[in-house]
Amino acid sequence: MLIVGLGNPGSEYENTRHNIGFMVVDELIKRKMAQKLSSSSFDGDLFKFQNHFLLKPLTFMNLSGNSIVAVKKFYKIDKVVVIHDDLDLPFGTLRFKHGGGHGGHNGLRSTDERISKDYTRVRMGIGRPEHKGEVSSYVLGNFSLSQHIHLQEWIDRACDSIEFLLDNTMEDTSSKYSIKKFQIK
Repeated sequence: MLIVGLGNPGSEYENTRHNIGFMVVDELIKRKMAQKLSSSSFDGDLFKFQNHFLLKPLTFMNLSGNSIVAVKKFYKIDKVVVIHDDLDLPFGTLRFKHGGGHGGHNGLRSTDERISKDYTRVRMGIGRPEHKGEVSSYVLGNFSLSQHIHLQEWIDRACDSIEFLLDNTMEDTSSKYSIKKFQIK
């Protein structure tokens, strides 16, 4: 399985909403003690544990599919899971879906163009800004203080779900790990 966390490279994007996929992959790397592979030809940071791969594309969001397709083809991987932020879901939501539209998400658009829509998506809700014109600054902004307090708990749940998904179906994973609405205390 290839597990991809979407995000943007660089310290200025490190803690932004758009980088939640990177945050989950970083936690999985720690949990699994994944070994870094030489990945210069993949335009991304690539790690391996058991027979699975973890990828953080370093192409910027709009070109994520280029890195994903390179790894997928080189290692002949059939099953791909993409972890990404989702504006259409409230903060802290965790949902699972196979295929579907990109909803304006440039990382998903790029992935769809390069490998088709035949992959599992781990949708992590970040909510929407008050005004439509603020989408770019919102996704590239940091989590609010009240959100940040619950961020690690949410990342941990997403990691638990990915670990479960390694040996179980998406349907079973969704049933066990979906969060419809995160309760901020």
